[in-house]
Amino acid sequence: MSHLRLSTSVTGGTAVIELAGELDLAGANALEQELATPAAAAARAVVLDLRGVEFMDSSGLRVIAVTLQHSQERGRRFALVPGAAQVMRVFDITRMRERLEFVADPREVTEDQ
Repeated sequence: MSHLRLSTSVTGGTAVIELAGELDLAGANALEQELATPAAAAARAVVLDLRGVEFMDSSGLRVIAVTLQHSQERGRRFALVPGAAQVMRVFDITRMRERLEFVADPREVTEDQ
């Protein structure tokens, strides 16, 4: 059972997925399913809002890395709203922070679309 709650909204071609809880193996599966929904899959941009994430492991990082790769292949913008320090540490340790786009607020992406 996933301890991750997901809430997706689409504004102007941008899907914003708010995450809350644990982005572990079970949460990563839930996020993959959410990213595959028609609303998220058809979006011109995707923003993952990590502000509510309390814990993230390599499973969550893998979903984010795969989403980045798929977005680049499709010419779609992919951004993240930074989460708590312990979550951001995973991006720092793996040097993924250098490869990802981080925005302070999802509206930075939705207003650009």
